Amino acid sequence: MTYSGLTSAEVEQRRAEGKSNVNTDIKTRGVRQIFAAHTFTLFNLINLILAILVAFTQSWRNMLFMVVVVLNIGISVFQEIRAKKKVDELAILTRKPVRALRDGAEVELAIEDLVLDDVILIAHGEQIPADSEVLEGDVLVDESLLTGESDSIEKRPGSELFSGSFIVSGNVVARVTRVGAEGYAARISAEAKYMKPVRSEILTALKTVIRLATIALVPLGVGLFLRTMFMDGVSINDAILSTVAAVVGMIPQGLVLLTSSVFAIATTRLASHSVLVQQSYCIETLARVDVLCLDKTGTITSGHMQVEDILPVPSSSKTELARTALSIVTANAGDANETAHAIAENAAHHSAKPFEIARAVPFSSANKFSGCVTADGRSLIMGAAQFVFKPILPEIDALMQNASPMSRILVCGEAAGFDEGGAPLGEVRPIGVVLLRDEIRDNAAETLAFFAEQDVSLRVISGDDPRTVSAIAASVGLAGAENAVDCSQLADDDALVEASRDGIVFGRVTPQQKRTLVRALKAQGHTVAMTGDGVNDVLALKEADCSISVAAGSAAARNVSEIVLADNDFAHMPDVVAEGRRSINNLQRSAALFLVKTVYAAVLAAICILLPPYPFIPIQMSLISSAIIGIPSFVLALEPNHDLVGGHFMANVFSRSLPASAAISGALLAAIIWGRVTGLTFAQVSTLSCLLACLIGIALIITISLPPTPLRVALIAVVTGIVALGLVVFPDYFKFARFSPEILLPFAVIGSVFLVLFIIQYRKSVENFNAGRGLGYAIESWGRQNARDNS
Repeated sequence: MTYSGLTSAEVEQRRAEGKSNVNTDIKTRGVRQIFAAHTFTLFNLINLILAILVAFTQSWRNMLFMVVVVLNIGISVFQEIRAKKKVDELAILTRKPVRALRDGAEVELAIEDLVLDDVILIAHGEQIPADSEVLEGDVLVDESLLTGESDSIEKRPGSELFSGSFIVSGNVVARVTRVGAEGYAARISAEAKYMKPVRSEILTALKTVIRLATIALVPLGVGLFLRTMFMDGVSINDAILSTVAAVVGMIPQGLVLLTSSVFAIATTRLASHSVLVQQSYCIETLARVDVLCLDKTGTITSGHMQVEDILPVPSSSKTELARTALSIVTANAGDANETAHAIAENAAHHSAKPFEIARAVPFSSANKFSGCVTADGRSLIMGAAQFVFKPILPEIDALMQNASPMSRILVCGEAAGFDEGGAPLGEVRPIGVVLLRDEIRDNAAETLAFFAEQDVSLRVISGDDPRTVSAIAASVGLAGAENAVDCSQLADDDALVEASRDGIVFGRVTPQQKRTLVRALKAQGHTVAMTGDGVNDVLALKEADCSISVAAGSAAARNVSEIVLADNDFAHMPDVVAEGRRSINNLQRSAALFLVKTVYAAVLAAICILLPPYPFIPIQMSLISSAIIGIPSFVLALEPNHDLVGGHFMANVFSRSLPASAAISGALLAAIIWGRVTGLTFAQVSTLSCLLACLIGIALIITISLPPTPLRVALIAVVTGIVALGLVVFPDYFKFARFSPEILLPFAVIGSVFLVLFIIQYRKSVENFNAGRGLGYAIESWGRQNARDNS
């Protein structure tokens, strides 16, 4: 039958009625959204207000703290936009024009230009651009991106084609029946269009600390300003600078920058392994994952077919069987699919040559076989056993019994001939059986073994037959692969939730059931990562704590995933885990330095309301922050560290930082009292306070840097040198006093006392932490509960 398609007038009418195939894919965040997300934060707002106050005094050197804010925004925005562009480029590369009939002529259109009732032409290997009805042609369709099932589905005139699936075999003329948001794939994707909260202990810790600092800094800042301004008679500029110095010290600016920098470096390193990170904090999440849900295709298998074996009947030979299969796929080369490619590769490996072909008998989804007639008159046939042999012959049945559950079976035979419709004539003589299977990735077993060694429990979730999935999982050494669940036989979601407790392999899973499985695992207290490549995985990917997709997957799957494997190689996952561990373990160690300043600055501000003045100005706090906190934290954060992540972030950090905070707070209180009693000038008190803070700070650096390495020894030497430069070489720039007995004597006495107290308290704090006690755990628990309430 000849089709002319829509006329130009009909196309314009449908466009006017809004019946165009608008792109409804889930998009990555726009540049404006990314910039806004990293700019309009509580942290940045507080720093902006402080900068405005300092600008009022025109003491520009004291605005140095804003460099940290600008760098943090720049790094965060840059790395996310870079990942967004890479992912968007993948989407552009996978979108191909569509052939359609309009005004009786064949034209090429962008997918978005299709309208309802357009007549489209789709050949084997092409993706279906919109939900359609078959008008002409018998084809096999791969709907795995939608359903997860890898078995090809036959479609005949009147059958429905779903957007996002692929034509495996045959060519088809179809009429578009649904466009835009009404399409099958679009409806699934629509359920995933919600903002997914980031699950990150580091991010939660940062927000908690900033929230606590914000709550504390307002009353402390106002109180300190009023006390300094109205009770001590200083100028308004000096009161502002003193107050800003106190408030800046309470905000962990450097920790925010360090976190952004460490994750930016991690994403850059991963990019060199073809791993695109769209959400930097997911690196931490993946390092903490204890359950990883895998989609069979793309992780364990490559999605390509391979010949497992060829088994001739006793009256034939492997050579004849290989040549028969090769001749049939060669004759039908215009309709080649993965099966044909696998047979051709296998024949080349065995140096088999096809017979000379006189006639091709194309595959028919109704008959389930294809064939050819050779130049010497032989009629060869290959297809499903029950369609080629009626009934199945004993010698063929015996060979089929040797096939594993993973195998797809094709039989080959020779008929007396073919009629005009391609049906075989007479009895079919058996030649043998061709066993095919999904190609197992070479590194699948090694990758799965890595996760098993790291105590990450694996679940395989697929739309395929659970017996097949179980056999494939077992072949790569997945422990418990025999615990397979057929989700199509479960009564409801409650039964699925119950099955999630013990099941390892889940087959015949719908997109909604995948999401339910992920939710159930999370409800059991697990941190869950999910891999997937199709529209059928989108709901589960969005629900998982960390989601991983591949470049070859659907645009929807890529865009909702935090991590995209650009070269489709799941073997890069250990690299991602290693980067996460390095980042988290080192950040936990470095964060202790930042929170020392946050805590002692808040305590010192409260003290100075009663015993003014505040002993530091912003430029002096910048020196302490850079030398004692900034430089060592960045160096320590970039060291190699692939240890298992232990404990919780805030508990780890506070167990290290609180002893130093207490010691510095006590030492500074003693310095202020000493200064008031002995009549020291403000510059002398500032100098004494800086010496004490740096002494205990360096002691903390030494403690958390054990065991010593050449790099760490050099770091301590550099830190000490920077402090000496500021105090001895450039005292006028930093407004310090020259060294004198009035400063050095109290430094020796107070410093010795509080240094000893710090060492004692640090050891006790570590012991309490290891025993699961102490203030660190209490603060950490409060932060986690607060985060859950907010989400």
